[in-house]
Amino acid sequence: MFQNKTILRAALAVALAGFLFGFDTVVISGANEPIQRLWNTSSWFHGFFIMSMALWGTVVGAIFGGVPCDRFGRKKTLIWIGVLFLVSALGSALATDPYTFSFFRFVGGLGVGASSVAAPIYISEISGSKERGRLVALYQFNLVLGILIAFISNYLLHGFGGENDWRWMLGVEALPAALYLLLVIRVPLSPRWLYVHRGDEEAAKNVLLVLRPDADAARSVLDLIKAADDRHQHQRNEKLWKTAYRTPILLAFLIAFFNQVSGINFVLYYAPLILEQSGLATSESLFSSIAIGGINLVFTFVGLAFIDRAGRKVLMYIGSIGYIMSLALISYGYYNDASSTFILIFILMFIASHAVGQGAVIWVFISEIFPNQVRAKGQAWGVGTHWVMAAIITLVGQPIIDALPPGFIFAIFAGFMVLQLAFTHFMMPETKGKSLEDLEAQA
Repeated sequence: MFQNKTILRAALAVALAGFLFGFDTVVISGANEPIQRLWNTSSWFHGFFIMSMALWGTVVGAIFGGVPCDRFGRKKTLIWIGVLFLVSALGSALATDPYTFSFFRFVGGLGVGASSVAAPIYISEISGSKERGRLVALYQFNLVLGILIAFISNYLLHGFGGENDWRWMLGVEALPAALYLLLVIRVPLSPRWLYVHRGDEEAAKNVLLVLRPDADAARSVLDLIKAADDRHQHQRNEKLWKTAYRTPILLAFLIAFFNQVSGINFVLYYAPLILEQSGLATSESLFSSIAIGGINLVFTFVGLAFIDRAGRKVLMYIGSIGYIMSLALISYGYYNDASSTFILIFILMFIASHAVGQGAVIWVFISEIFPNQVRAKGQAWGVGTHWVMAAIITLVGQPIIDALPPGFIFAIFAGFMVLQLAFTHFMMPETKGKSLEDLEAQA
């Protein structure tokens, strides 16, 4: 139960960016085949310009998302993210050729990438140490909710507009984008950004009093922020690439790298096609995609419930073991011509493992491990790694599906998850229950 309703409302509004993130990235799965038929594109052209163009926008948005976060603030960045989503939804739906379509998908990708930097940072900076994990994980919850709603929307709109049903699938995103903009305009500024990047102690104190009506509690948080800033000698434009930050840089890189070599985006983006290869008809594969989204949502609830109780590392252990088992059995199923039901069961187990482990942890963990002075830069580095990997995997996804047996593909993913289990055990620190400033001091 969240005690502070002001912080909760602000976190929920900002976390809606995660809904747009999930919806925008997965909605293309329903439009995949109709668009390829419409414009008669090759596998490589389709993979790059249609399927992965949004992800290349996401890479740019993630890598450079820390710049406006520091210069203009977390809130202004979040507002412009909403504008990008709105423009992308309308532009993609109305596109008349593959190049125009790709441009607007790229614009949406910019919003996705920037949101994965700005939203977790903002929520972590307004939250207390005891509830920070759950509040930042609301971004992931909204992300998987967006994925589920995208799958449901694709299923319901399949055939709705005839040959143009894909336009409705993509255009409907304009509705939640407009709602997000209305809500995020009203959230307060980040007190840590105000103090560390603007040097405005009075404004930071006033925001803290809004977030925490208890004056003593607000003063205590401000004192922590000031003490941490003093350790960095009030450096407003601290550089990330310093020896002092090599540990969080490595941790952010590895957790983001393993997130993608699990195969999660490969499965989400190509879910209908993968399920068709296991023997399901097109309509059945679209419906089964809804089951994938539903399992993702249910087990994200589990991760959300336990991330501040069991901790980030325990969830990563559970998720890694689940990954290895499910991916190995999916590979076994394809090699032995198992039924489509067998394949679907273990794909759902794979999705559940991701939701409890990496899905719940990644955005929380990266937003915690960097000091206030370089948090936006560090977040950009971590999520930039995540999205570069996602873009590469999506780019080569269609040609790989055409060239390699699915059993071999899933076996490779399982091997990478053995390495993730080793990373979790030997390298990953536990961050639950500690203030951002305490984590900074221990780094």
